[in-house]
Amino acid sequence: MLENRRYIIQIFFIFIGLVFLVRLFALQVADDTYSTKAERNILQRIVEYPFRGLIYDRNNELIVYNEPMYDLMVVPRDIHIADTTEFCRLFDITRDEFDERIKTTKRYSRVKPSIFLKKISHEKYAQIQDQLYKFNGFYINPRTVRRYSQPVLANELGYIGEISPSQLAKDTSGYQGGDYIGITGLEEYYEPELRGVRGVSYKMVNVRGIDKGSYKNGAIDTVSVAGKNLISTIDLNLQAYAETLLAGKRGSIVAIEPSTGEVMVMASAPSYDPNLLTGKYLGDNFEKIRSDTTSPLFNRPIMATYPPGSIFKTVQALIALDVGVTTTEEQVKVDLTKIGDHAPAGNYDVVKGLRYSSNNYFREIMRRLVTRGESSNYFIDSRLGLEKWTAAVEKFGFGNRLGIDVHGEVTGKVPDVDYYDGIYGENRWAYSNIQSLSIGQGELLVTPLQVANLAAIIANRGYYIKPHLIRAVEENDEVVPFKHEKIYPGNGTEYYPEIIEGMAQAVKQTAPRAIINDIEIIGKTGTAENGVKDESLDHSVFMAFAPRDNPQIAIAVYVENSGMGGRAAGMTASLIIEKFLRGYIKKNWWNREAYVLKGDFIDKEVN
Repeated sequence: MLENRRYIIQIFFIFIGLVFLVRLFALQVADDTYSTKAERNILQRIVEYPFRGLIYDRNNELIVYNEPMYDLMVVPRDIHIADTTEFCRLFDITRDEFDERIKTTKRYSRVKPSIFLKKISHEKYAQIQDQLYKFNGFYINPRTVRRYSQPVLANELGYIGEISPSQLAKDTSGYQGGDYIGITGLEEYYEPELRGVRGVSYKMVNVRGIDKGSYKNGAIDTVSVAGKNLISTIDLNLQAYAETLLAGKRGSIVAIEPSTGEVMVMASAPSYDPNLLTGKYLGDNFEKIRSDTTSPLFNRPIMATYPPGSIFKTVQALIALDVGVTTTEEQVKVDLTKIGDHAPAGNYDVVKGLRYSSNNYFREIMRRLVTRGESSNYFIDSRLGLEKWTAAVEKFGFGNRLGIDVHGEVTGKVPDVDYYDGIYGENRWAYSNIQSLSIGQGELLVTPLQVANLAAIIANRGYYIKPHLIRAVEENDEVVPFKHEKIYPGNGTEYYPEIIEGMAQAVKQTAPRAIINDIEIIGKTGTAENGVKDESLDHSVFMAFAPRDNPQIAIAVYVENSGMGGRAAGMTASLIIEKFLRGYIKKNWWNREAYVLKGDFIDKEVN
C-alpha cells in the first residue's frame, strides 16, 4: 500500500514537472511574446520624420524648402553624465532647467525615449556632435523646419507648428504628439499632400546606451516617405515687386492670369517675413506679430471688404445688357437731379457712361433692373426686381466665397430683400432707398480677390475659372495638374466689346498717369468710402487687364486712405502690369515707380 502511494507521488511530481517544461517551451520557444518584451527593454525606437513637400512658383523658382534641425532625445534609465555642468554649458541651459527636463522625461517613461531639447540648429549640432559620446542616454534625432526663399507671401504660404492636444484628439489620420502640421495658408490647406509618411527604425543598445546595431537587421524598420511637392501659380519675383510697392501702406494687390484663373500675385500690406514663424523662436515671434497694431496677420485680399465704388458700374452694365433693359446702342438722357455726380448731364450709352463714370446714368440703369413693372405696387415691384438683381450679381462671384485654396476667405455682402426688410420693414422700402447700390456704394461689400476675378471675367469676354494658388502636384517625378472648369455668369457675351471700349476710354479719362504707351490697359477706377468722414481719404481702387487682345493679366489694387482710384491704385496696377509683360519698368516723363514708393498721394494734379 505504501509502495503504491510512493509511486503515485512520484508520478504526480513527474507530471507537474512535465507541465512546467511544456509551458516554458511554449513561452520561450513557441511564443516569442515574452522574448520580444525583454528585447524591448534594450531597443530604441527612432522616428524618422519625412521631408515635407516643397513649394515652387510658376517659373520653377523654389519658394518653400526644408532646413535640417535636430531634437535631443533621452532615455532616462540610460543616463550617465560625468560632468553635468559641462552638459549644461554645451546646450546653453541652466542646471535648474536640466533637472526640470529630466523630471519631465522620467514622468513620461524611464525606458522610452522622449524629447529633451527641441529644434537644435544645424550650426549648433555641428558644435556638439563630437561631444555627445560623453553623455550616455542622449542621442540626436534629425528633423526639418521650413524656410522661405524670399520674405514675401507670408499669409498665403502660412506656417507649420506642433499639433495641439485638441487637434490630436480629433485626428483620425495617424498624427502623434510632437508632430508638426500646417496651421494656416497653403501649409494647412494642402497638409495631406505636403506631410509625407513617418518612418521608424529600431536599434539595440546595451545597458550603458551603447549602440549595438539594428534590430533584426532592420526587418521591421519602415522608411519615411517624403511629402509631395506643390507647383504654385505665383510669380515669385512679381510678388516681391508688388510687396515692395505696398511697403509702408495698407492695402492689397491681386493679379490673375485670366485664361486659367491662376493667381500670380496676392499681396497684403502690412505683412511679415514668413521665416519669423519657423524654428526655435516661432512662439515668441508669433506673439509679437499677433500683437502688432497694424494687423499683419490680416490677409486683406480675401478677408478685407470694401464698397466697390465705380468699378461696380461694369457689373450693372453687364447685367442690364444681359437682361435686355438697355442695349449697347441706346442713348439714355440723364440729368443731375437724382444723385450726386461729377459727370455732366446729357445723353449716354454704355461706352460713354463708363468713360465718364456717370452716376446718374447707372442709377437709371439699375432702376430699370429693379422696377420692371411686375407689380402695380411700387414696393412689391422693387422687392421682386431686387431679388433678380441680387441673383445676377452673385453669379459674378460676389456675396459668396470664390473657393480659393487657402482658408479665411470671406463672402463680402450683396444686400438682399431680407436685409432691407430688416431695416425698413416688409414692403416699406423701394428703389429710392437702395439706389446707392447702382454706383457701388451703400451696403455692398466686396473683397479684392472678387474684384480681380471681375477683371478676369471681362478680359475673358464672359467667363472665369475659379481663382487658385496651386496648379499641380508632383507625384513620383510626374507633375499632375489640377483641372478647372469655365464658369459663365451671364447668358450672353456679345456685348463685352462695348464694356471693354468704355473701360479703355475710362483709363484715359480718369487715370492718365497709369497709361503705358505701348501696352493698352483696359481698366476702371473707383473710390471706396472708408466710413470715416473728414478724418482721412477714401480708399483708392483700380481694376484692369492687359493687353486688350489676348489678355495675360487681370488685376485689382486697393490702397487704403489714398484718395481717388487714378492715384495710388491706378499707377500701382500699371507698374505691376508693365513689370509682368515687359520684364522691367520703362522710364518716361512721369516717374510712376518713385511716386508709388514714396506713398504721398495727395496730388491735386492727378485725377
